[in-house]
Amino acid sequence: MNGIKWLIVCLALITSVSCKKDTVDEAEQLQKDIAIIQQYLADNGLTAESTSKGLHYIINSPGTGPQPTASSNVRVAYVGYYTNGSTFDQSPSAGVTFNLQNVIQGWTEGIPKFRQGGSGMLLIPSKLAYGPKGSQSIPPNTVILFDIELLQVTN
Repeated sequence: MNGIKWLIVCLALITSVSCKKDTVDEAEQLQKDIAIIQQYLADNGLTAESTSKGLHYIINSPGTGPQPTASSNVRVAYVGYYTNGSTFDQSPSAGVTFNLQNVIQGWTEGIPKFRQGGSGMLLIPSKLAYGPKGSQSIPPNTVILFDIELLQVTN
């Protein structure tokens, strides 16, 4: 019986240490991402607002129409690119329609900063994008940027 108790304690300790390591790695990655975003802003002479989760955003034009919530349906025209300037995705000029609950967290948090007709930029840390797994076209732990125009809000 002592062997089983010892095994359970060891497994609990290993699990605890593993979980703490993941948390530290996530926090370290966020700090790296924020440093990358801040360097991009400095290199390009830009000033951005930021949220507690690390999202940075620039409002070029706030818009005058309705403001979406995190669960709104929206139509957005966008260009997605890396900090080196290379584009990884782009919508048609007419935009793409989607629900903000079905996109990356950076969009769910960032798009509601604008009103219909507004435009600007989202600078998204990897945790709010595709994280440590990445996606088919985006490498793991990659900061991504979007120039966006909020064309329509339909709640």
